[in-house]
Amino acid sequence: MRLAFTLLALALSAGAAPAQPKPNVLFIAVDDLNHWVGHLGRNDQTKTPHIDRLARMGVTFTRAYCAAPVCNPSRAALMSGLRPGSSGVYDNGQDWKPAIPVGQTLTTQFLRAGYVAYGAGKIYHANDHRPDEWTDYHVETKGKQTLHPDSKDDGVGGIKFRPLTNDSTLPDEGIVDYGIRKLGEKHERPFFLAVGLHKPHMPWNVPQRYYDLFPLDSIKLPPTTPNDLADVPPAGVRMAGPNGDHAAIVRSGRWKEAVQAYLAAIAYCDAQIGRLLDAYERSPHRANTVVVFWGDHGWHLGEKEHWRKFALWEEATRAPFIWVAPGVTRPGGVCRRTVDFMGIYPTLCDLAGIPVPAHVQGVSLRPLLANPDAAWDRPAVTTFRRNNHAVRTERWRFIRYADGGEELYDHDADPLEATNRAADPLLAMTKAGLTRLLPTENVPERPTTVGKKKAKE
Repeated sequence: MRLAFTLLALALSAGAAPAQPKPNVLFIAVDDLNHWVGHLGRNDQTKTPHIDRLARMGVTFTRAYCAAPVCNPSRAALMSGLRPGSSGVYDNGQDWKPAIPVGQTLTTQFLRAGYVAYGAGKIYHANDHRPDEWTDYHVETKGKQTLHPDSKDDGVGGIKFRPLTNDSTLPDEGIVDYGIRKLGEKHERPFFLAVGLHKPHMPWNVPQRYYDLFPLDSIKLPPTTPNDLADVPPAGVRMAGPNGDHAAIVRSGRWKEAVQAYLAAIAYCDAQIGRLLDAYERSPHRANTVVVFWGDHGWHLGEKEHWRKFALWEEATRAPFIWVAPGVTRPGGVCRRTVDFMGIYPTLCDLAGIPVPAHVQGVSLRPLLANPDAAWDRPAVTTFRRNNHAVRTERWRFIRYADGGEELYDHDADPLEATNRAADPLLAMTKAGLTRLLPTENVPERPTTVGKKKAKE
């Protein structure tokens, strides 16, 4: 009898499917890249063939939004799973580390699950990572940067840009080199490889050949509406700061130059993405590597009389978002559901078979990766400073400021958010429903520990 059971056990064991290896992760972060990428169709001047190539390889999200329109809180929220209203990290200059225990971050979950975690470039704001959350972190080098002879000056006020000579090099090239090496190496354990590019963050100083892609006489300004802030409440006007960057750019007559410079910085970024994708496609690990590509927030270039991020409108909050997940996504997928980047942490855990920690406030996007048209009823929520929130659904953007000011935009009829309909009595029920989606937790802001200049980066 014992022999019979032994033979049965051996037979069952022989017929059992082998355990699937855990997938690797290629985690690509880009700084200050708004929705000016070719496949999203927002700006027909942009040149992003490699980002668009990645979009064709998997699923791209056309309505993807940051948790905060600022580098530090956006990244802290994404990497910790805690929204700004739960951590108190609302702005640059606020140290995220005391608010987020070591064991709660995304990479620590993968380390616990047996992964190695490699990082390079800007993953947290100002490269401010904790060493014990990584197996290895690349030390950046500055590169060699020489101003092009045609460079006039360093831009207009706080909007910094100038071309470099074509033999100049930037830190992003070394960051991508590190990623390329890791993709080509042999690994005994599954890996989590994070590659964070700095461009198109200011200054938009990139080699002249990227400026040459966008002749100045061909530059088109972004669409704007006259007196666009007339129906915006005072809190929104203060965020816009129309008398600051925008007024300086208009007075200078160099608006087109600034747009050209931003497009050039995006093209430089895209070229580095292309190098990384080439290495991914050559990599022996490609068939078992999940890719997630995200920008930390959007960027204004004069829309609503505003420049930079630091606002709750579409331009400041929307960014590219692409996934390639072997066995889950299909090439050419386009998802028009509304999502925010709080879904990255739980989705990666889900795809890797790692338990999602209880503190994580997002939900897995896996159903949308498998079927981009799947039902989805969750909004995207963006927060800038305490108790200022934007709720974005497929049709509506609703903004509520801490002082009670409100904005409501119908994206079906008004994709440029030109007409604030928050006071329209016909939309009172719509606004009430959106109000119920606002975050209810708004803890005090953590103290600012760096100066104003650093906090604006």
